[in-house]
Amino acid sequence: MGRLTTHVLDTARGLPAQGVLIQLNQSFNAKDWQTLKKVHTNADGRCSEALLEGEALMKGYYELVFHVGAYFTENAPYHPLSTPCFLNDIPIRFFINDPLAHYHIPLLVSPWSYSTYRGS
Repeated sequence: MGRLTTHVLDTARGLPAQGVLIQLNQSFNAKDWQTLKKVHTNADGRCSEALLEGEALMKGYYELVFHVGAYFTENAPYHPLSTPCFLNDIPIRFFINDPLAHYHIPLLVSPWSYSTYRGS
């Protein structure tokens, strides 16, 4: 059974990023996006359940928008920040080709940079 998961790690603090709002969008033409779900990361920096799994995971274009600006503002004692934050919303677009596979899209983020990859 295929599934889509994610997690967020605050690389500046070396801790999971708790409370980050994540918005999952889907498109069949890479132009018109529909919001499927909004969730917040838990204390482990993960979502409590898969974002999509089983028949809900279909071939197509997807976008995860990580709303990290609010997270960094709330954790400002740990990060010297400009206002507004340098990074606010981070969109990551990808294509799901095999709906039976596990797609894990982690975000490693600091107030000034981020990286991602396809995990398993």
